[in-house]
Amino acid sequence: MSALTVDPAPGHGTDWDDLVRIWEETDAPEGCKVEIIEEIVTVSPPPSKDHNTTAELLQRRLYTVIPEEWGIYQTLGLSLPGRGGIYIPDLVVMERALLVGPGHTVPASEARLVVEITSRANANHDRVSKVNGYAKAGVELFLLLDPWHSGRPTATLYGAPDGGTYRVLETVEYGRELTLPEPFGLVLDTGVLPAS
Repeated sequence: MSALTVDPAPGHGTDWDDLVRIWEETDAPEGCKVEIIEEIVTVSPPPSKDHNTTAELLQRRLYTVIPEEWGIYQTLGLSLPGRGGIYIPDLVVMERALLVGPGHTVPASEARLVVEITSRANANHDRVSKVNGYAKAGVELFLLLDPWHSGRPTATLYGAPDGGTYRVLETVEYGRELTLPEPFGLVLDTGVLPAS
């Protein structure tokens, strides 16, 4: 099943407030992910078992290195209004105190690390739209785990956002180690990750 798009209701503009209202009111089946990507509300099917296993394995390792006052979230909306987006990454690491109060989203710029795991149906969103969106929002580190990469599954770490563009810090094929820099200081063995 591929991602679906939801068009705004007739008579409504496509300004940010209308898009957020549509996003909030979209009644998707349980487990589906509803996001705004480049000013389009999208609905993606629940992730596969391998996808969930990858997220769980990485989350387990991240908890060993993050400070006590940080959390790791799997369903947190990150707002990127300048990019016409609300993304829900597979994992986001940020200070827990930033999640206090009402609402469904936090500014993407507050994330210390964002992780996206590609699915066959929406891999290009993760590889292109989200790389650009997270860089423009100033997300410090973005880890793209891509089991659907042509040829062989890869892990790519982006960082040092400057002028809305990331620098590729490291790319490895699954089976090799990738290092998340400080404040994480984590050497990740990608060989333990399922290659869909």
